[in-house]
Amino acid sequence: MGKKAFVFPGQGAQYNGMAKEFVDNYPKSREAFEEANDRLGFDLKKIVMEGTPEELQQTMVTQPAILTASYSIMTAVEDSGIDCDYTAGLSLGEYNSLIKAEAMNFGDAVNVVRQRGTFMQEAVPSGIGGMAAVMGMEYETLRDCLKEAQVEGVVEMANFNSPAQMVISGSLKAVELAVSIAEKKGAKKAVMLPVSAPFHSSLLKPAAQKLQEVLLQTPVYPLKKSVVTNADAKVIKSETEIVPSLVKQVDSAVLWVPSINLMIDEGVDTFIEIGPGKALSGFIKRIAKTKGASVRIFNVENMETFDLLKREFTSGGE
Repeated sequence: MGKKAFVFPGQGAQYNGMAKEFVDNYPKSREAFEEANDRLGFDLKKIVMEGTPEELQQTMVTQPAILTASYSIMTAVEDSGIDCDYTAGLSLGEYNSLIKAEAMNFGDAVNVVRQRGTFMQEAVPSGIGGMAAVMGMEYETLRDCLKEAQVEGVVEMANFNSPAQMVISGSLKAVELAVSIAEKKGAKKAVMLPVSAPFHSSLLKPAAQKLQEVLLQTPVYPLKKSVVTNADAKVIKSETEIVPSLVKQVDSAVLWVPSINLMIDEGVDTFIEIGPGKALSGFIKRIAKTKGASVRIFNVENMETFDLLKREFTSGGE
């Protein structure tokens, strides 16, 4: 049998009521939200379960909310006896992968990502930065579009999500110009994203520096799993690499395509997306297809998807 990987979603995957069925059915899942509430000093569980989308969209809430929802689901998956060899997360999701690898404590991670969200928001005033998704365009062509658009300011590659989708980030006017140029040069689709800051661009360097100070005071431990990082698409060899990697991640591109390719090359043939949404499952499907690799992909976000996973792995499916 091939190897398994747990993958975790990032910001944008959130919705009200995420992880609710796990919180209702599993004590550990419920305890995760209670611990998060204690660490944050506000009622995260209430906002996630009963609040409005607007309350959940505040970045100092969004980041710990997704982290906690994914972690609470992961505890149920682990208790069912399903485990992984590799783990990775998209941007914010990388913190979940470090928790899974026992390299970071959940409570500490909640505290860090709340501050991470605040620093990212504060780095660039609202309305100054932006991001856009570009679909159906070769990287080289998009790179040329960005060069042209840089007359209006900073615009850079932010995410290599799948062979069919890349994300760009930077100053609003430059991103808007890049979208217009990409459409003229044949992109299938280029759309501005509803985000409040230019994530994964050099404009977030001040946030990265502030985050570094927080991370240097946060305990990290030897890794028990192979964690593939966004910033370099490599397996972290030692816990000394964790903080530099998380700092670099803030203001550089998310290398999701090479990260998935690396895991496939290392023998991973089963990917289990844990947390809200199934965006990563879609990306992995396209990456594997382009590579000509045969993989199985599961996402676990409610009892129905969890039951499917358990049937696969507890009834001779392995």
